[in-house]
Amino acid sequence: MSAVMDEPMQTVERPIPRSQRGPVPTHVTTSYGMWLFLLSDIVMFAAFFAAFVVLRDHTAGGPAGRDLFHRQTVLIETGCLLLSSFSCALQGIGVEYRNKTVTYIAAAVTLALGAAFMFLELSEFTQMIADGAGPGRSAFLSGFFALVSLHGLHVACGMLWLVVMLAQVATLGFSPKVVRRLQCFNLFWHALDIVWVGVFTVVYLGAFT
Repeated sequence: MSAVMDEPMQTVERPIPRSQRGPVPTHVTTSYGMWLFLLSDIVMFAAFFAAFVVLRDHTAGGPAGRDLFHRQTVLIETGCLLLSSFSCALQGIGVEYRNKTVTYIAAAVTLALGAAFMFLELSEFTQMIADGAGPGRSAFLSGFFALVSLHGLHVACGMLWLVVMLAQVATLGFSPKVVRRLQCFNLFWHALDIVWVGVFTVVYLGAFT
């Protein structure tokens, strides 16, 4: 019995994931990959912006942006998204100081503002389609729905991502991988705000100039 107790305990080493192998720290490779994703996403948005600019005067005798867009509604949408960028920054501060209360409250505000933005945008789409100004009405409307819907899809995915991250904070705490994922989310959300400034300027303000 004593001989068995004196034997050294064997430890089983867990294999290192491929993403963590090599001389570069994990947070560097994660940040690099996220920036590559954002740059590729911006290139895609640039293509949609270019298509819209080419097609915006091709109304096929139908309504133009000046006839369809409601400036007050668009201003409220823009305010919601820009304020959500501020609350997202506060969430990042909460993560940096490992403060769950600040993180949860700021994330809840971000989700609420994102939901308000999506509601207003979907209401605008629904009203336009009900008035016969759907994406099939003209090349201008096809370009408009493609560009703005692409941005809205990104916002919806970002909101889902944030909900998943909050669940991970609740279960895993502020572990290094959770913190890295939250930092990537912050970059993604701020990038969406920058893209929306372009949409607001080119699509909506451009319709009244």
